[in-house]
Amino acid sequence: MIKPDLKIILAQPRGFCAGVDRAIEIVERALQKFGAPVYVRHEIVHNKYVLEDLKKKGAIFVKDLSEVPEDKPVIFSAHGVPKKVPAEAARRNMLYIDATCPLVSKVHYEAEAHHRNGKQIILIGHAGHPEVIGTMGQLPDGGITLVETVADVATLKVDRPENLAYITQTTLSVDDTKHIVAALKERFPEISTQKKEDICYATTNRQEAVRAIAPRVDAVIVIGSRNSSNSNRLVEVAKAYGCPEAFLVDSAKDIDWQKLQGLKALGLTAGASAPEVLVQEVIEAAKQYYTVEIETVTLANEQVTFKIPRVLAS
Repeated sequence: MIKPDLKIILAQPRGFCAGVDRAIEIVERALQKFGAPVYVRHEIVHNKYVLEDLKKKGAIFVKDLSEVPEDKPVIFSAHGVPKKVPAEAARRNMLYIDATCPLVSKVHYEAEAHHRNGKQIILIGHAGHPEVIGTMGQLPDGGITLVETVADVATLKVDRPENLAYITQTTLSVDDTKHIVAALKERFPEISTQKKEDICYATTNRQEAVRAIAPRVDAVIVIGSRNSSNSNRLVEVAKAYGCPEAFLVDSAKDIDWQKLQGLKALGLTAGASAPEVLVQEVIEAAKQYYTVEIETVTLANEQVTFKIPRVLAS
């Protein structure tokens, strides 16, 4: 049987970012240092494959600190946690290790600085996302107001329009966020602007890479879990920039190749919490149905690394 030709265009950068690398390494080093089990409050990162791998090594994921024995270490996820969480861990004399991505911590510091300066803070983000919950939990209730859309800006009620500042979730759509920021600036001209964007380098780079390949392919596959914000944004970007079909899968097993018959060119990328092994599995799966040619489109060369917490560094 002669297989039809398929060009797979790989987006680069794709997959793990420095914050995810650091978070996974924190769990693995904690297991080495303290032995299994090590408890993790919430998913360390939003990826099924990563979580299952860490579970096999001895990590136990819990929803609340009340589920963690006081004599066992607990790790906080890369998305960040409200201040009350480490405070409760300290009250119980627990050994806790914070795996919050440093770029999320930067947003927390910004929120606190604005609050000290008496600003009313607007957070652009998705309600219910762990990062948003963690960021809003850095300040007393009511200290941060969440907006999700341009429409939210139109109905936003503030006490002092001349005394506003905004911050953003790190994993948002760059384009959508620009529109919301523009709406904020139009309605509140005196709002404090940022010296540097809060959307992280990895989110931005992965979206730019998908923008570059989307017009050239018949479909884009994004590898990532359903609850991964940055992965979902990649699907939206692919559709917005000219790709007729784009969808999110956890792994090659989730792809219905029959529905993709007639493809000539396929774009392939992975969210910031999805490992490269899953990308290679999709390529191998495609080879069962097609004669595959690979092309990589590189938009950036990432060299970012973050330090491990001192308690695990030795």
